[in-house]
Amino acid sequence: MDVKFSRMDKKIGGTTCVYWRAGRCNRNPCKFLHRETSSLHVNARSKYCGKKSHSSSNNTSKYNPKKKLVRKRGDGTNVVKVSKKSSTSICKYWTNNNCVYGEQCPHLHSWFQGDGFSTLKKLHQHKKAITGITLLAGTNKLYYGSTDGTVRIWDCHTGQCLKVLNFGTQVNSLISEGPWVFVGLNNVIKALNTKTNLEFTLDGPKGRILHMTVGNNILFAGAEDGVITAWRESSEVKSPFELVASLTGHTKSVVCLTIGRKMLYSGSMDQSIKVWDMDTLQCTMTLNEHNDVVTSLICWDEFLLSSSSDGTIKIWACMEEGTLTVVYTHTEQSGIVSLFGMPNAKGKPILFSSCKDNSVRMYELPSFSERGLLYAKKDIASFELGHDGLFFTGDDTGLLRVWKWNELPKMTSD
Repeated sequence: MDVKFSRMDKKIGGTTCVYWRAGRCNRNPCKFLHRETSSLHVNARSKYCGKKSHSSSNNTSKYNPKKKLVRKRGDGTNVVKVSKKSSTSICKYWTNNNCVYGEQCPHLHSWFQGDGFSTLKKLHQHKKAITGITLLAGTNKLYYGSTDGTVRIWDCHTGQCLKVLNFGTQVNSLISEGPWVFVGLNNVIKALNTKTNLEFTLDGPKGRILHMTVGNNILFAGAEDGVITAWRESSEVKSPFELVASLTGHTKSVVCLTIGRKMLYSGSMDQSIKVWDMDTLQCTMTLNEHNDVVTSLICWDEFLLSSSSDGTIKIWACMEEGTLTVVYTHTEQSGIVSLFGMPNAKGKPILFSSCKDNSVRMYELPSFSERGLLYAKKDIASFELGHDGLFFTGDDTGLLRVWKWNELPKMTSD
């Protein structure tokens, strides 16, 4: 053994520099060893991490000491090295750029898992949570709004911010339909015509506008007071939208809306789902299978998918008598923030399940086979599908990420 290292071992007890181990030591000379020692043990991280799990979530998966590689040094002593990541939880120390274990950390040092997609770009221009992302039809203009009171317009080709719209109050929801962009604020909706550059104010709702959707040329807006307000597009120049109905029935805030099979479905903090006839705008049934806030609704083929803070995704099917019945329940380890669906590069339907542990699970339907994981520092609540295999996610830190489905390999002839 080198004489210099022997003296240093005796002086400091053979302690390896944790910054060198992470590839970040800038001391010269450094009083700690720049090599592994026989005293290195995988549980040594408790010195830095305390008794809590070295994880950013409540994931119950633990480091498995059996998953290690033991190799011999020239002097016959052992070096213990972790052979692979043994946890599916992201390292919270790595997300803050201060994990001291580097490749030996048993937790993930990546913002995603999966080989069918990749991350292209991140835009951290908002100061608060992103509450809506929408790609304007027939263009490359992406609109995304935030509770910081602004909507930013981004060019998908150049990657440049084209314009910032400041509404002076938090943006709670955002959608587009044709040339229209609808911005849900507090007590009002701003309707922006992107062709004429005119702006209209739609009054009526009470409280925050939490979700909007469009069907049968009617704009539906779910508000904090539990009422769904409906406007129909009109030919009037001064007022291009006329109020047609206020749908009442929910006892608490309406959180999510979706349209399918000539029905409007609404989910609420009152833990119920209501089904409304699109022709009569009357409630035809109430579904009460969730035991917490209904956070998201999706229509997929002939099925209705619902998620809740109770940690479940329920698949509803229409029976012969016209009632909706739960035919399958999928359970996550934490409450669910939002659902989103899109096809992957192979055309397979992929369901994104955003959970309160700051992760997004990806499942192929109808089997619910796992196809990947996305991670963030805070909840991801906003999604949007783009052109050419792109998709977008927005989280509660104000970060927008651009992702891309990997292209399929081209077939070659012999």
